Amino acid sequence: MRHNDCMQCLEATLFAQTALPHPQSLPSDRHLTIQKKADPKAQVLKVAKAMKSITFHRPRTLKKDRNPKYPRISVPPRNKLDHYQILKYPLTTESAMKKIEDNNTLVFIVDIRADKKKIKDVVKKMYDIQTKKVNTLIRPDGTKKAYVQLTPDYDALDVANKIGII
Repeated sequence: MRHNDCMQCLEATLFAQTALPHPQSLPSDRHLTIQKKADPKAQVLKVAKAMKSITFHRPRTLKKDRNPKYPRISVPPRNKLDHYQILKYPLTTESAMKKIEDNNTLVFIVDIRADKKKIKDVVKKMYDIQTKKVNTLIRPDGTKKAYVQLTPDYDALDVANKIGII
């Protein structure tokens, strides 16, 4: 008795289909060569492969690398935060002056998107000074303030004079 969904029955039918015929029923080598010459477009029948899982997945097809006719972006994006954009201006308030004198710290208004590492690099590039650390805060008016503390071998008062804060 054969069941439609029985795996053993399916394997038995596949085995019966792939079993080799009796050697006497096979044609001789001479007949095979004649048959090959006679029918060059002969197709070999494929034996159905047994399903080993209950879910069907489509076969993986050839995926070629992209070879676009034209670039999708016309120009490469430019850096929106250059060093003139990051440091807007130094603060010259009384509390900023007190920071310069007491804590060896310069106070700048910087771009809202600038982070501490970028601020530190820009101060080094523009003013040739080493910074110990940078503290930032966002003011109530929405701008970002950066406290740039200088290393002990630099004097913030001299640097402020050179920049033109004082």
